[in-house]
Amino acid sequence: MRIRRLRTAGAALAVLTVILSACSAAGPSGSSVLGTLADPAVSNGTAPATGAPAATASAAVTAPSTTSSSQPPPPPPPAEVTASPADGAQGVDPLAPVTVTVAKGTLESVRMTNPDGEEILGTLAADKLSWTAQTELGYGRTYTLTSSARSASVGAVNESTSSFTTVVPNNKTKAYTFPSNGMTVGVAQPIAIHFDEPVPDRAAALRTISVTTTPAQNGGFRWIDDQEVRWRPADFWQPGTTVAVAVDVYGKDLGDGLYGQEDTAVTFTIGRSLIAEIDDNSHTMVVKENGSVINEIPVSLGSNRYPTYNGIHVVAEKYDWKLMDSSTWGLTGAGAYRTNVQWATRISSSGEFVHAAPWSVGSQGYENVSHGCVNVSTEAARWFYDTFIPGDPVIISNTVGPDLEIWDGYGDFQLPFDQYVQQA
Repeated sequence: MRIRRLRTAGAALAVLTVILSACSAAGPSGSSVLGTLADPAVSNGTAPATGAPAATASAAVTAPSTTSSSQPPPPPPPAEVTASPADGAQGVDPLAPVTVTVAKGTLESVRMTNPDGEEILGTLAADKLSWTAQTELGYGRTYTLTSSARSASVGAVNESTSSFTTVVPNNKTKAYTFPSNGMTVGVAQPIAIHFDEPVPDRAAALRTISVTTTPAQNGGFRWIDDQEVRWRPADFWQPGTTVAVAVDVYGKDLGDGLYGQEDTAVTFTIGRSLIAEIDDNSHTMVVKENGSVINEIPVSLGSNRYPTYNGIHVVAEKYDWKLMDSSTWGLTGAGAYRTNVQWATRISSSGEFVHAAPWSVGSQGYENVSHGCVNVSTEAARWFYDTFIPGDPVIISNTVGPDLEIWDGYGDFQLPFDQYVQQA
């Protein structure tokens, strides 16, 4: 039994030797079966490169494992809100635009309040990227802007607040205009704009004034003094003209910290052409409407001692009764008077009127006996009062007196137009 086991073992050893010899001689590369079994490339179905040394099982390497410490990502940027005027701004123009804009997000809401907590209206753009205040602001007031914006990346909402203060004027002035709104005036009526404070910067004041005429007529400005500026057309107005005047003075610096108190605007109309022509040589007033004579009236003008002024006078005021007091123009003592007259129509600031003078009817049409006024009968004075309106010209010629001054009432047409506008 022992002999049989040894033979069996020997036979097995012989078989194994044959197999190993056959495997070592096989294959073009001459590699062994053990080398092939140890080569991972071969085991994965990939032949090793020609001429590369065969790897052995002991050459196999395992890649080391790595451990990384990851940092948290940075927070997303918030929405960026910008207010204008900037936070803390002082002396802000009350007409300056007030806006809130946003980048990297959208505006959810914007609220602007005045010092009393009252909300100032504004408009949020459809894309929610901007907001604009709708109302002009007051002088010397602090306004607060509170906005809420949502980030575009994560939707987080952040709040922001800013405030600013508008300019504090050294003084303010209000502008008054004549003709007033809705009036109908004559063809010689200039536009008068009177400021209730002296204006240091006349050019700045003129920039606030616009005059629009329909149909269009050429015209220009002239300062009468440091508070009043006038505008007149180059020639008499065309009848039927519509005139719009705007004085946008609020928020404007007129020099030395003088600011406009408020804007004003008027529209008025030029009526028919009605012109009175008085010739001292004939002592007669000839009245023309749209170029046609409609009346002739005997007159008595100022005596040689108190002559009536020559030139283009303009109807300014009308009184059914008027106290004529010579002391108002410096005449006292001998020759002075204080008399109530009827149907008095003013044609100059220095005291010239067309009025009823029944005491001088005998001289009317023949000689001059007045203190400078145009004396007519009571009937004629009433007709003149009822017919003439502010702005109608009364042109007086050939008296021994001087020319009417441009500042005396509405003497604007006393100057040729090119001279009139030179001073502005």
